[in-house]
Amino acid sequence: MPRLRSWLIGFLAAWSLVFAVYGQRAFREYPGWEYSDFPLPEDWKAPGEWAFARLMYPPIGGGYGRRRRANVDWREGYSNWTIDYPRSDRHLSAAVRRLTRIQTRSVEQPVNLDDGDEVYNWPWLYGVEVGHWNLTDDQAAKLRDFLLRGGFFMCDDFHGTREWEVFIASMQRVFPDRPIVEIDNKDPIFHTIFDLDDRYQVPGAQFLRSGNTYEFDGFEPRWRGIYDDKGRLMVAICHNMDLGDSWEHADNPQYPEKYSALGLRIGVNYILYAMTH
Repeated sequence: MPRLRSWLIGFLAAWSLVFAVYGQRAFREYPGWEYSDFPLPEDWKAPGEWAFARLMYPPIGGGYGRRRRANVDWREGYSNWTIDYPRSDRHLSAAVRRLTRIQTRSVEQPVNLDDGDEVYNWPWLYGVEVGHWNLTDDQAAKLRDFLLRGGFFMCDDFHGTREWEVFIASMQRVFPDRPIVEIDNKDPIFHTIFDLDDRYQVPGAQFLRSGNTYEFDGFEPRWRGIYDDKGRLMVAICHNMDLGDSWEHADNPQYPEKYSALGLRIGVNYILYAMTH
C-alpha cells in the first residue's frame, strides 16, 4: 500500500508539471526600446524548468523611448518595460545554465498581469524601470496575490528620489500594509550560491559615457525588500543600480567585467532563492 501511494503521488506530480507547462502561454516576442529584431537562440523551442519572466506594465505619462510614436499601446512593446529586452534576459538565462543545474529555457517570457492566471505559471518575475510604472488597481491586486501565493518579484533599474516616488505609488497599491525594509547582509538571498557581502553599485551603460556609477541623485545603492508573514522575501528592490544593463552588456568588452560579474551573481542568487524559499 505505501508503494502504491508513493507511485500515485509521483504520477500526479508528473501530470501536474505537464499541465503547468501546457497551461502556460506560448513564447512570444515584442519590439523593444533598444532591440526589435534580436536573433533567437537555436534551442529557443526547448522547454525548461525555469524561464526569465519579464513584467509588462503600463507606464506613467505614456512612457518614453527612442521610437516614440503617438498612441503606442504598452501591450505591444516599444515601452519602458522593454528596456534591455530581450538581450539581458537571454544573457542571464545563459548564466543560470552555466552556473547552476537548473534546466533553463533560453528565451524569456513577457507576462501581462491582465492575462487571466498567466502570472501564476512563472514563479520568478522581473520588472525593469519601475520608476516609470503605473499599475492599475486590478494589476496591483493580481501582483499581491501572486506574491502571497509564493511568487517572487525582483525590480531593478530605477534611480533617485523622483523615480523612487513613482515606484512607491504603485507598490503601495500592491502592499499598503507591509513595510519596505533594508535587506540584512545575513539574509539567505545573499548566500544561496554566492556570498555577496561585499556588494557595490552596478551602473548602467551610461557609465561608459559619463564615468558615473550613479544616475540623478541616486548616489548610494539600496538593497531593500518586502517580506511575508513567515519571513520569506517576496519583493527584492534594487534601487540606484542597473543590473539589467550588467546582464545586457556582459558580452560588451567596453563594459567593465566587475559589474557584469556582480550583476550575474546577484541574479543567480535571487533566482535560486525564489525557487527554494
